[in-house]
Amino acid sequence: MSESFTSGALVPQPATIPPPYPSAHSAPYWEGAKQGELRFQRCSACGHAEFDPSIICRRCGHRELVWERSAGNGTVYSWTVVWRPQQPSFVVPYAPAIVDLDEGYQMLANVVGCDVADLAVGLRVTVEFHPVSDGFVLPYFRPA
Repeated sequence: MSESFTSGALVPQPATIPPPYPSAHSAPYWEGAKQGELRFQRCSACGHAEFDPSIICRRCGHRELVWERSAGNGTVYSWTVVWRPQQPSFVVPYAPAIVDLDEGYQMLANVVGCDVADLAVGLRVTVEFHPVSDGFVLPYFRPA
């Protein structure tokens, strides 16, 4: 594999990327991100941690989910590196990763603050937030 595809600094995307389209169910998540908080839901019946925002517990079907603030720490479960962007506003390389959060849920977000060659399963990461267009803020994870 050529050097250009095995290394590269991972940085946040520019503010010009397309904004997210929140639903009524995800609004508390996006509001938290604006405040520098990573939020997730927990089922009040079985205690299961939920992410993406939902109206029912995926484990027991209960309809009472409460929002909690995550400490934002976890480990990389899996990742990929994108070298060809979806559209010209994205900067490459970027590394979407599935992160196992310490509270017991997984989420997908980009890893920043390291080189592509530093990515590994089990890498400890912590959340940080960066603004994008239309006043939205996205969570990213960087090595802890």
